[in-house]
Parts: sequence; C-alpha cells; structure tokens
Amino acid sequence: MKPLKAVYNFIVGDMIILIGSLLVFLLLALINNVASLTPIRPYSGAILIVVILVVLSLTLGRELRGRK
Repeated sequence: MKPLKAVYNFIVGDMIILIGSLLVFLLLALINNVASLTPIRPYSGAILIVVILVVLSLTLGRELRGRK
C-alpha cells in the first residue's frame, strides 16, 4: 500500500486536485458530446484553464491556512 500512496502523492499530491481535474474533464466531455451545449464549445479551453486555476488556488489556500 505504501508504494501506491507514494505514486499517488507524486502524481497528484492532493485529493482536491484530483477531484477538481476529474470534474472539469467530465464537464468538457459533456460540452463536446451534448448537442444543446454546442454554443459553449468555443469556450472550452478557457473553461479548462479557469477551473484548473481555481482548483490549484483552493489547494494552495488550504495548504497555507494549515501551516499557520
């Protein structure tokens, strides 16, 4: 179990990052596959960047609050 946890910590580092990334990729898959969401498709790159930055900011904020 320790090697699995070590690989997880190396690749992801935090559960918030993993869950946030999975949610944004699911959202982008929905945007690309659902016909009613076609008007949003040109903004999918911006959505990806903004959501990933928000997730990383949340993780950083949580880390900073935990060290005080």
